[in-house]
Amino acid sequence: MGARIKKGDLVEVISGPSQERGGYKGKQGHVIAVLKESDRVIVEGVNYVTKHVRQGQSDRGTKQGGIETMEAPIHVSNVALVDPESKKPTRVGFRLEEVEKDGKKKTVRVRYAKKSGKDL
Repeated sequence: MGARIKKGDLVEVISGPSQERGGYKGKQGHVIAVLKESDRVIVEGVNYVTKHVRQGQSDRGTKQGGIETMEAPIHVSNVALVDPESKKPTRVGFRLEEVEKDGKKKTVRVRYAKKSGKDL
């Protein structure tokens, strides 16, 4: 089965505390990475955490240590793909399409955004 959410997709956080309460619900961002084994995605600008990085040695000299902020993974069930037309979160469907490559016809599964509901 094809992946519902891929790297580079625009997604919206659909669960958790609202932005007024310090959360990320309703915030949109592009997917930086997909972690298949744990069913999680890393979304740009969402779920920031503070990480303490230790100063270390590398081949080219010392590595800078300190406190960094970075995006942490979020479960794939808490994000929804954004419909390119309505800019609202939507469900993802798959359909079979005929694709012609090198003179041969092949049936492949293609992702498409279903119609956005009133509230998802």
